[in-house]
Amino acid sequence: MQVRTMRLEKEDAKIIYQETAGLAIITIHRPQLKNALTANMWTQLSKIALQALENPKNKVLLLRGSGENFTAGSDIKEFNSISLEKAEEAFIHMEKTISTIENLPIPVIGIINGPAMGAGLELALACDIRIGSDKARMGIPVGKLGITINNKFAKRLVDLVGPSATKDLVFTGRIYKAEEAYKAGMLNYLVAEKDLNKFSIRMGKLVAGMSPASLLAIKRSVKECVDSVPVLWEGSTPFVDPNDFPEGVRAFVEKRKPQFTRN
Repeated sequence: MQVRTMRLEKEDAKIIYQETAGLAIITIHRPQLKNALTANMWTQLSKIALQALENPKNKVLLLRGSGENFTAGSDIKEFNSISLEKAEEAFIHMEKTISTIENLPIPVIGIINGPAMGAGLELALACDIRIGSDKARMGIPVGKLGITINNKFAKRLVDLVGPSATKDLVFTGRIYKAEEAYKAGMLNYLVAEKDLNKFSIRMGKLVAGMSPASLLAIKRSVKECVDSVPVLWEGSTPFVDPNDFPEGVRAFVEKRKPQFTRN
């Protein structure tokens, strides 16, 4: 097995890349902060995903988080010291990384153990198949932060769970437990935590043994079906609200309930 690690910054934040038996495996590793992704980590994640294509032996990409978390999404604390313009740029950059994962020409299997929250949920939804453990938790509590869901973000949820469930997730900020996420269609498979890695590797090898032409064709065909009515994210609803977002971030950092106000 080939292992390559990109250590990105302090606090042991790194992206781990491995190759074995036709599988490329990317692990998001920042366990002390629930694998929350910094801006630099989003950049490296995109680069590594594309680098996986350089080896023609890689037939499937497995994407997972380290330890007991998939990822809590973006590191919200980073937004506490930057302007709204820079925050908007950061969300656009994040969306480009998620779209890179989504548009890879090989199957991508998300391995969901523990929380997949906010942008972490979007990253999971960008995978072609999601395998969750009984410890999986999935939600998008952006209403606590003043993040205004963009069209591209919303469409991934709507395609899987429908318009009403999408609005319910954002309106209430509630978190789906593993069984509920499975029934809603966010997870394709639900297994015990102790069996998650073994099951995922087995599934990856099964998919890797299929015709590459068939796999690429179905990815393209499904994308054309769901994109038959194009949804553009450039120029649509921005990602951050100029009033609610700063208050939401301050409240997150200060560990208090946000006090949103409207004129």
